[in-house]
Amino acid sequence: MLYVLKRQGNPYTAPYTAMDTAHAERHSTLGEEYENEPVPVSARKSLFSVSAVWVGFPMIMTSAVFAGIVVYNLGFASGMAAILVGDLILMGYVGTLSYLAGRSGKNFALTAADTFGTKGFRIVSAFLSALVIGWFAFQTGMVGSTLNLSMGWSAPWITLLAGVLFVALTFVGIRAISWIGVVASVLFIPLGVVAVVLAAGNGGIGSALSYGGGAGASAFSFGVAVTMVFACFADSGTMTADFTRWARNGREGALAAFAAFPVAYLIAQLAGALVVALGGAAAPGTAGGDFLHVLVSAGGVLVPLAIVFVFVNLGSVCAHCLYNGAVGFGNITGKTMRQLTIVLGVVGTVAAVAGIWSYFATWLNILGVLVPPIGIVLILDQLVFARRRATAALAWKPFAAWAIGAGGALLTHFYAPQLSDAVVAMVVGGLAFTALAYLPVRAGQPVLVGETA
Repeated sequence: MLYVLKRQGNPYTAPYTAMDTAHAERHSTLGEEYENEPVPVSARKSLFSVSAVWVGFPMIMTSAVFAGIVVYNLGFASGMAAILVGDLILMGYVGTLSYLAGRSGKNFALTAADTFGTKGFRIVSAFLSALVIGWFAFQTGMVGSTLNLSMGWSAPWITLLAGVLFVALTFVGIRAISWIGVVASVLFIPLGVVAVVLAAGNGGIGSALSYGGGAGASAFSFGVAVTMVFACFADSGTMTADFTRWARNGREGALAAFAAFPVAYLIAQLAGALVVALGGAAAPGTAGGDFLHVLVSAGGVLVPLAIVFVFVNLGSVCAHCLYNGAVGFGNITGKTMRQLTIVLGVVGTVAAVAGIWSYFATWLNILGVLVPPIGIVLILDQLVFARRRATAALAWKPFAAWAIGAGGALLTHFYAPQLSDAVVAMVVGGLAFTALAYLPVRAGQPVLVGETA
């Protein structure tokens, strides 16, 4: 018998067929993920539950690493100032996007469809989904590399094990991601404190305040530091709707985001910054505030705790990234989140095991400067210019503003590195979209399918 179930609320995806019957039955047991429709009010979750999803994402070793690199280049005082500026920008950016998601219940792809068009959203969603799957592969590869360096274990086998565990975790859905977020943060805080105390030794942490940096003449600028802080979560921060759509309203969606930016993010950054400033980092110029070796060197019970910490900590960010990618590609392909979790998880794990992940960082970071205009366009279109929006299959104004903002960011990246790529991208993209929003459609201007003149 042919099984057909129309996916409610989303005209952009295909219906279920008989091939999806078994998946639909299994998903009802694990919980509906609402990949292709807004989360109904009856399925929304508490502020604590939604906050737990986000809190465990930025409170990770990667945040400590980048914060340590910033402090190594700028010194503790200037470095922390750059970190705070970047955190506050993220707070406003992700918080506003989360407000939109909590208000509508829509994931990122559905939100993007309202702005970029019923066909145009596929370009934006595919771009960001591919980026976060790249980060999934990168972070999964880091598990094997980290434990290889600290414990001497086989990197490929550990990476494979990590990939399988992270795919299984993501497959369970938003509930599992919420709980891994709680566990990750519960582990991070005490172990981070222990690492800082060990790094300080008998001298106390007061000496960190006078740390002037160690990069010397090769130190990067304040603007670059702000970009690093922002870009670390620019991709998933833009896709925050995949998580905060579960909030009961826009206010709780924004509050859940604030629990992550700046609170959770700053905790991880402060740990990494202090480890570097106190002289506890093994390679502050490249590994920044990575404090795993500090824990392992202390021996005893800290060794097994450090191993568990690596899997749980990086598992949290990997599950978030894979979930983002699976939900995003789900709207493009018409498949479910869980089907795509397996497919994309296998692709990412293979890339990680093969070692390809080690080449991802540079291009992922460069592509990351192209992301901020997307979020700004969404915010302006849906909060400021909603009444001026024209229904379109491919809305050209948002794409034009994205291109202009991204172009400004790339020019800044290569020709004015002392400035912040991310800030330039948002300002230029926002100004471009504002100008285009007031531009009337006249003869000779492009009118795309579905857009009214």
